[in-house]
Amino acid sequence: GTASRQKGFLGCIRSLHLNGQKLDLEEKALVTPGVKPGCPGHCSSYGNFCHNGGKCVEKYNGYLCDCTNSPYEGPFCKKEVSAIFEAGTSVTYVFQEPYPVTKNTSLSSSAIYVDSMPSSKENIAFNFLTGQTPCLLLYIDSYFQDYLAVLLSKNGNLQVRYQLSKERVHVCTFDAENFANRRMHHVKINRDGKELTIQVDQHPIYRYNFSSEVDFRAVRSLTLGKVTDSLGLDVEVSKVNTIGFVGCLSSVQYNHIAPLKAALRHPSIAPVSVKGILVEANCRSVMEADINTVTTVYSSSDPFGKTDEREPLTNAVRSDSAVIGGVIAVVIFIIFCIIGIMTRFLYQHKHSHRTNQMKEKEYPENLENSFRNDIDLQNTVSECKREYFI
Repeated sequence: GTASRQKGFLGCIRSLHLNGQKLDLEEKALVTPGVKPGCPGHCSSYGNFCHNGGKCVEKYNGYLCDCTNSPYEGPFCKKEVSAIFEAGTSVTYVFQEPYPVTKNTSLSSSAIYVDSMPSSKENIAFNFLTGQTPCLLLYIDSYFQDYLAVLLSKNGNLQVRYQLSKERVHVCTFDAENFANRRMHHVKINRDGKELTIQVDQHPIYRYNFSSEVDFRAVRSLTLGKVTDSLGLDVEVSKVNTIGFVGCLSSVQYNHIAPLKAALRHPSIAPVSVKGILVEANCRSVMEADINTVTTVYSSSDPFGKTDEREPLTNAVRSDSAVIGGVIAVVIFIIFCIIGIMTRFLYQHKHSHRTNQMKEKEYPENLENSFRNDIDLQNTVSECKREYFI
């Protein structure tokens, strides 16, 4: 264009790069007189191919999907980023200090490093698979003792615990089913001011209203799995934090942050630390193979695992093998019983057949003897008659 009133450029400009950095012309167009956003291009036709928060970026001869702000990856931001957590595994994403000095961040790093400012909104989404209860899925704390905890209670219900602005602890329990059933579950938690909505899978949305407008003040860190710095934890959260989370987590997102993706893809530049064993894996493949074949789960007489004597739980594969073995044994026993009954029946039938044959052999001799006896009797009668007439 032109900086003066002279006639400048008339037309459409898209995909403008300066020193290797793409300039966001649409944002500038919104505040610049005489310029309108939405220059026709590939994204106007194919932009809906970018999924899960991916942004369509114009190229000179095409387009691409920028998955920086998405917990997914791949050409169209559809590939899940997931990992297996074992007992004690912890992934902690640390935000900036409150009210930090302005930091020059590029677009590529903005999704993994943001300021920690008071927030009246939280948008959280993740997928999980587990057979362990109780367990701690996600925990967010602040410098002012505000916190948000997402956990599974002992009976498998999903529970969201909020403490904001020194109010009482708000507990939202989603009891549609036992979610520790070794199946994939999708969770979405959205708070806008005092309105909170929770949705799990296709179940009806759970709604909750806080008493007043509240802010999550100066978020300090976000933890997936076991919280290692347990000082100051709520009593109920401490109970489920003994083991942390055992299972598979995928596509974790908090606002514009993808902490699990940052831990797996940007461990050297993202402010994230990993303790324990974290293995990247496809949760849906794990679901087919059963989570207990991949992770080691412990149980004890104490429901929260505080005792020292811990025994490994029997995994589902062994349990299934035992059931299958029992069924096979029963089937074999029934087959042997049928064979025994048939053998006995055939033996009795054969014995009866032999008896009949023997009787048939003896019958002609008996018939001949009877016939001879009849002839002798007739001869005797005839002789008697002869004597009588003489």
